[in-house]
Amino acid sequence: MLQNTGKLAGCTLFITGASRGIGKAIALKAARDGANIVIAAKTAEPHPKLPGTIYTAAQEGEEQGGKALPCIVDIRDEKQVGEAVKKAVEMFGGIDILVNNASAINLTGTLDTPMKKVDLMLGVNMRGTYMTSKLVIPHLLKSRSPHILNLSPPLNLNPVWFKNHTAYTMAKYGMSMCVLGMAEEFRGQIAVNALWPKTAIQTAAMDMLGGEEVGKQCRTSDIMADAAYAILSQPKDYTGHFVVDEDILREQGIQDFEQYAVQPGHPLLPDFFLDEAPEVLAQQMEQHGATPAFKSSSSTTPPSSGPIESTFDVIRGVINDDLVKSTQGIYQFDLSGEHVGVWFLDLKSGSGSAGPGQPSIKADVIMTMDSKDFSKMFAGKLKPTMAFMSGKLRIKGDMTLALKLEKLMGRMYKAHL
Repeated sequence: MLQNTGKLAGCTLFITGASRGIGKAIALKAARDGANIVIAAKTAEPHPKLPGTIYTAAQEGEEQGGKALPCIVDIRDEKQVGEAVKKAVEMFGGIDILVNNASAINLTGTLDTPMKKVDLMLGVNMRGTYMTSKLVIPHLLKSRSPHILNLSPPLNLNPVWFKNHTAYTMAKYGMSMCVLGMAEEFRGQIAVNALWPKTAIQTAAMDMLGGEEVGKQCRTSDIMADAAYAILSQPKDYTGHFVVDEDILREQGIQDFEQYAVQPGHPLLPDFFLDEAPEVLAQQMEQHGATPAFKSSSSTTPPSSGPIESTFDVIRGVINDDLVKSTQGIYQFDLSGEHVGVWFLDLKSGSGSAGPGQPSIKADVIMTMDSKDFSKMFAGKLKPTMAFMSGKLRIKGDMTLALKLEKLMGRMYKAHL
């Protein structure tokens, strides 16, 4: 871990979305220096599925040696943001650092994204970041070490990062464009930078979305807290950078990144928007111990049956009541390429079933992909999460059920051995 140096002692950090996850981790890291932390977030009452409130986060910050101010803030509401900024200045005498961490996500295509979700993402990610920055900047201009840090990605214009979730990408890139513009606008006055993780980060939201199996492929939020600390310790002429957490920590002398892994030695899931080729990342995952979903049966299957039918033979052989009970989902696979066709996997009805054609009951999840990639996915050569992130897999419907597929294939592999 990156050691605290005391550089943030006495500084006041205004952090949005800091009641849990990465925002809270950054707050606690700063608190260990003796910083003042403003916990600006919506969660005042405990969430039924997500732990933490602004008050519990503030208490943890003070236990770490800092001073804390919890503020109920919806960053879409200009009045609430303004009041929180005013309280922070009154209590701590100013604001030195703004961390725009709050964000909303919905990974669906254009036709499947309700305008309510579009408005939420644009309102929180882009407008909220811009507005909070606008209201805090007059106070940053009075600071001796002013920083704005947005938790947003490099501006990668590869269409693969747009085609499956255009609205989310637009909203997230809005945060990055704030960095691009404000860094130049306030050059020499305020350091404005972006920070993005190289791998997926385990948060309560990630656990709720993807479950335990996805968590094992993540790093903890500590790596982002350390990377943020490294950036915020820089002078104000360090500006306009789109920083990846691992890169800046290597510059700080960190060599052991296993210490940040949720499960050391487990292959890691790369995050969105970075330039590394998905195929190379998939190979790296396998080299680091990724287990195939089940053994390929192509050598023992007559060619006339085809690779897709062979895969479904294996699936049918391992379906049981326990699998149906634990999954409760119906999948439809729309395959293109060499082996065009529609197939289904019913893990909701009766004792379960699988085969060609559409399911008799409406599918909870529809997955669209090339038949070759489908075969790779069920042979353990391409993880569903990798397929989705690289644009090889399109998902329509219940995302939580879709993410269960990776865990499901692991169970199938064990049952087939």
